[in-house]
Amino acid sequence: MTLEQLRIFLAVAEHLHFTRAAEELYITQPAVSAAIHCLEEGYGVKLFHRVGRRIEIADAGKLLQIEAQKILEQVALTERGLRELNNLQQGELRVGSSLTIGNYWLPEKISKFKQQYPGISVHCTLANAEEICAGTATGLFDIGLVTGEVKPTLRQTLEQEVVGSDRLQIVVGTSHPWFKQVKIPVEALTETAWVMRESGSGAQQMLEQALQNWGITLESLNVVLVLSSSEMVKAVVESGVGAAAIPELMVKKELKLATLRSLQVFSNASKRPLHIVQPVLKLKHRERFQTRVAIAFEQMLQL
Repeated sequence: MTLEQLRIFLAVAEHLHFTRAAEELYITQPAVSAAIHCLEEGYGVKLFHRVGRRIEIADAGKLLQIEAQKILEQVALTERGLRELNNLQQGELRVGSSLTIGNYWLPEKISKFKQQYPGISVHCTLANAEEICAGTATGLFDIGLVTGEVKPTLRQTLEQEVVGSDRLQIVVGTSHPWFKQVKIPVEALTETAWVMRESGSGAQQMLEQALQNWGITLESLNVVLVLSSSEMVKAVVESGVGAAAIPELMVKKELKLATLRSLQVFSNASKRPLHIVQPVLKLKHRERFQTRVAIAFEQMLQL
């Protein structure tokens, strides 16, 4: 069994088509057929069932697919480790980041890292916090950066460390009745329309946790829009629709230009201000091999 045979097998298993697998790998269709035939003959199993003009993956093929993916992932990690031995002059870093962190907090960190290690290729994927947690757990990312909480089901898999923080600001646009106010009692939050992020985002997780701490249920709020981007939420509120809880990193310019107003929420009982502070979490797999590049980037995040 060779690595090339495994690569060919995985391509066929993905496409369930010999010709498409050959096109993806830039080899001939007979070469693909020969590799699969060699594996089947060598181990006395059927990897695929031929059903008319179609093929279906057999039970032996399903087992090999799982193990082959693990083998090739380990080979890729080993190759990366060997390339990095030359004083981090070359290598690859795969970072997954939640949207706000990726757009506003992370660019400066990546810029400093590239200045120090110009030969390292950095691949950064932006998605909501749940997707970044899941991707870090499955090995898609070397390091994940999110705000909010990690699901209990992933806490045994992912190691967490706080590397920064951001504050959620309750903001309204110029046409909102609250715009001329500086602070509002927490009970007033149920008296206006709200624009919110989807439930998988870090900002939404933090808002829901804060509301719970303040004794307010999400169901008691008048949520008129749920959007998948904080930029969209900001634009909608700025245009005059409702209130929103938006990361402070995102609204600095708008607050300075007075197109948005930030409101301090306070408790009537204690008269004390209520804050929503969200940590920036660095995530990595507890057991997967950490490359020297990933370790160097972790150190950069602490600066």
